[in-house]
Amino acid sequence: MTSDAIARAAPAPGPARVPVGKTWWRAWRPGPWAVACGMFLVYLVLSVGRFRRMEWASWDLGIFEQAIRAYAHLREPVADLKGPGANILGDHFSPVIALLAPVYRVFPGPVTLLVAQAALFALSAVPVTRAAARLLGRPRGLAVGIAYGLSWGVQRAVEFDFHEIAFAVPLLAFALEALLAGRRRAALLWGLPLLLVKEDLGFTLAALAVVVAWRARHTDRRTAWAALGVAAGAAVLAALVFTVVIPAFATAGYGYWDKIQGGGPFDGLGTKLTTLSWVLVPTSGLLALRSPLLLVAVPTLGWRFLSGDEHYWSTDWHYSAVLMPVVFLALVDAIDTVRRGERPWLRAYALQLPTAVLAAGLALGATSLPTEKLARAGTYEKPARVTAVERLLARIPDGATVEADTVPLTRLTSRCRVLWIGGSKGAVPDWFAFDNSSGWAGEDPTAYAARLHPGERFVLVGEAEGVVLLRRS
Repeated sequence: MTSDAIARAAPAPGPARVPVGKTWWRAWRPGPWAVACGMFLVYLVLSVGRFRRMEWASWDLGIFEQAIRAYAHLREPVADLKGPGANILGDHFSPVIALLAPVYRVFPGPVTLLVAQAALFALSAVPVTRAAARLLGRPRGLAVGIAYGLSWGVQRAVEFDFHEIAFAVPLLAFALEALLAGRRRAALLWGLPLLLVKEDLGFTLAALAVVVAWRARHTDRRTAWAALGVAAGAAVLAALVFTVVIPAFATAGYGYWDKIQGGGPFDGLGTKLTTLSWVLVPTSGLLALRSPLLLVAVPTLGWRFLSGDEHYWSTDWHYSAVLMPVVFLALVDAIDTVRRGERPWLRAYALQLPTAVLAAGLALGATSLPTEKLARAGTYEKPARVTAVERLLARIPDGATVEADTVPLTRLTSRCRVLWIGGSKGAVPDWFAFDNSSGWAGEDPTAYAARLHPGERFVLVGEAEGVVLLRRS
């Protein structure tokens, strides 16, 4: 075989890899940061716009604001919405949210949390874009970075209140970027703070450490053994958090065992397979399955799919956000491996995937994901009904104790003690504020309040757009 024939038969070379020592200066190239800035603006419009329109389906933003507000004033992180005097560390072990306390002290209010979450999610696009550009070339890297920023898992999390996993997403992205660049110890260091983000992420750290050990097994056995030690330690610490640390802060032990347990692999199988297909198909065209990095997603998928709570199985809410950097960087790793392989059809397929996942992200974002709202004029407007409700709630004095439901509570948690309606557990509120537009509390809201607190009398102060305001007389 001639040298020309050998050259023609060889796999097409991809972009040259950048030496590891030169990766740091690339952090300041504008591409990844431009993607992050663009995503930050998108996330900000979606989350803050939703806040301005009072479109809430959860109490989570109020809960986290209560905890961070307590941290900001150097107090125990009590979230009264979970029950009077409830320590948030007895609900989920997320001490990392205390990092927002100094910012909250300067800019108090729920919007501060939404801005911080938007910034954290946007920051995670930097390592994803940077790793993709380094391994696949700048055009494909930008395509992957934008597709990641628009991914359905991140968008669902942005739209659904504030959650501590906003810290986990960039940590995972930076850890996996370091691993792909051969900086295995840096990958472990980026992963260690996951222990302070949420109790289950200790097992995610363990999975990350196992992948690091696998990558280092032939070239750096010392790091491989260290990584296995981190994996074992992370798993042990996670188990201790579940069984010792959280129960020490909770009056009734870990409150989510009934949701984590009780299910089986075949319960809701159709929904689980649908969710799994969403995780793997529009994000990676299934090619991420060829990368060991995908193992980092197994703990999260495992506890969700074995849970007895069907909400964990679906694509809604924030549960899939931590999977997105894993899947996209597993895609980058798989493309980098496949393009140097000996199967021309697979190489061709892999090299088209960055464009394909970007197209999928844009198409889904324009039709069925939250970014579809960016084209609506109402997204940028504050409805008159919200102004009316806020005017009504302004009659509640600062420092008052209020029982509230989802609609009004985010307008109160920065200045009042807010209890969940019907969950005050003997604490008597000064005020009630809740949405009775459906009539669920009956025709006489004062009678409903009196039933919750026998012996107390409440009077109707006002009503706006279905939200009623009662005061204890």
